Amino acid sequence: MARPKVIIADEDASYIVPLQFKFVTDFFNKIDLEIITDRAYFDEYFSRPQNAEILIISDDLYDSSLQRHNIQNIFVMMEQYDEGSTGELNVNQIFKYTSIKEIFNEIIGKSAGALNIAAVEKKETQIILVTSAAGGVGKTTVAMGVAACLAQNYKRVLYINAARLQNFQHILDNCSPVTSSDVYANLLNAQNDVYNNIKHIIRKEIFSYLPAFKASLMSIGLEFSIYSKLALSAKKSGEYDFVIIDAESTFDEFKTDLIDMADKVVVITDQSFSSVHFTNLLLSNINGINSEKYMFICNKFDKDAPNALISPQVSLKFNVNEYVEKVEVDAIAKCSEIAQISGLKKVSFLVI
Repeated sequence: MARPKVIIADEDASYIVPLQFKFVTDFFNKIDLEIITDRAYFDEYFSRPQNAEILIISDDLYDSSLQRHNIQNIFVMMEQYDEGSTGELNVNQIFKYTSIKEIFNEIIGKSAGALNIAAVEKKETQIILVTSAAGGVGKTTVAMGVAACLAQNYKRVLYINAARLQNFQHILDNCSPVTSSDVYANLLNAQNDVYNNIKHIIRKEIFSYLPAFKASLMSIGLEFSIYSKLALSAKKSGEYDFVIIDAESTFDEFKTDLIDMADKVVVITDQSFSSVHFTNLLLSNINGINSEKYMFICNKFDKDAPNALISPQVSLKFNVNEYVEKVEVDAIAKCSEIAQISGLKKVSFLVI
């Protein structure tokens, strides 16, 4: 049976991205999604008879000639709010600058019959490990940025900074550490349900996160394995779509445990020869790096700087999935700003 077809047509590509993201994440493999951002291609595409369950189109591209096609539901995205009817039975006007969540819900609500799709299945929580082979590549910026991008696109995200001495809280609005002695007692005697015992301290800004500990793991007597116990327990709770573990670059038995338990591993490098060398070295000690479980991200990319990733002197053991543009560190103050980096938005798509 053919899958329902959804067409989104708008010359403003930046507007389409979050709406496309919603359809991909909620109806992955259940619909055929066509994205059109070029007017010449749009004219050529609709010069032939088309069949679709849904057409979402900007008001500057829409005209009544589209009624000749076999399209069950047309949603015209209006630049200006208009409560009036179009006079065409299967055409719905939606104010373009309502929230994407409201727009998506209205489209799905009015097209439920045409889509003929049962309620979206609840997916199992995914554990995403973000790590690197060397420090200084911006691993935490990527991890928190991806967490923020996912959360802004309606995903429930828990961020866990897995470091022996944490240094991430300065990016958050509330940077105070965990102080409760009862919490540390629960962590020291962690059982399989440890998340439920400490969930009352979980904070939320853009995404949910485990606050920083008051001192290093060694100082408070915790084992590094506490992070994997917390992640697995949070996954078991079913309260999140994604648990993102931001793990330090140290490679030891605890890191291999995190790699084994993760549903996806995101390895961060930059384009420097030293970072690429260390990444190659890390991968020499890991099996199965060519599977879909692994993603490789080049952070701080500068097209004008020397790039070891394309140097004939370097034999790469990996392929880069996405490049994240270099930004000035001083320009990044909060997670909401990190989430605006276009490369990180693309990485969040790849994670899903």
